[in-house]
Amino acid sequence: MKDNLTGSALMVAAMLGFAVEDALFKSATATVSPGLGTLLFGSTGLLIFATLSRLSAESIWPRGLFEGAMLWRSGFELTGRLFFALALAFAPLSLTSAILQAAPLAVTAGAALVLGERVGMSRWVAMAVGFLGVLLILRPWGAAFTPALIFALLGMIGFAGRDLATRASSPTLSWRQLGTSGFAMVVVAGALITLFEPASQGPDPRAAVRLIAAGCVGTCAYTALTGAMRTGEISVVAPFRYSRLLFALVLAFLLFGERPDVLTLLGCVLIVGSGIYTLIGSGKARRSGVSDGRP
Repeated sequence: MKDNLTGSALMVAAMLGFAVEDALFKSATATVSPGLGTLLFGSTGLLIFATLSRLSAESIWPRGLFEGAMLWRSGFELTGRLFFALALAFAPLSLTSAILQAAPLAVTAGAALVLGERVGMSRWVAMAVGFLGVLLILRPWGAAFTPALIFALLGMIGFAGRDLATRASSPTLSWRQLGTSGFAMVVVAGALITLFEPASQGPDPRAAVRLIAAGCVGTCAYTALTGAMRTGEISVVAPFRYSRLLFALVLAFLLFGERPDVLTLLGCVLIVGSGIYTLIGSGKARRSGVSDGRP
């Protein structure tokens, strides 16, 4: 029980950190180009994780980062970071964060289709309901459609692919090394974005402070997330990842004046509800030691 409480608290703390990181980044990109902003944010996180690896007397760039599944992980990380940065810069924070919450559903679907994990009909239905929620937020059928949300959708797919590849990566890699690899891809994503941006001046001092703060908060959140997933039962701890959406909605309202409409809120409910159901079902299957197709 104590481990579950600790793990749940760490998960909530991690999700609060990620929500604050997103808000800081979006605020900074009001005056800084997304490419330069991503470069500074990524460089901050890369420096922190590389330093942590050095202090732990481990290799910063072990050979395992450049082999097998890790190459796929890096590619998906790059995709996710690139498009999510663009989504934060050009789309509403509340909608971007809501679409991101569908990543666990995409991971479950990918695990079934790519890794051969057995998923029962009830969880397939739950995933379909969750993706319906994504459609309610995107609304590609009318004037309410926000084209920049395509960036959020592509970012979500990238992060889901990253998580799938992480399952198949070597367990010998530490969370510090994975963090270093992840933020290195953020730097690469920033460099790629700048190739398509007009030349611009560096960030003003306030924006620079926000981007550096975003990198610091992001590394703390990543550390808390790692601790959460290693403490307590995953089926108990993992659903608390959806607290990120609540934090994002509050920050979007307070800082950016965003007010999601009824259809958007309904989409959020469908994504979160189906996601929690799927995560709990996955946890039960793991505890039983077999994947019998039941949630």
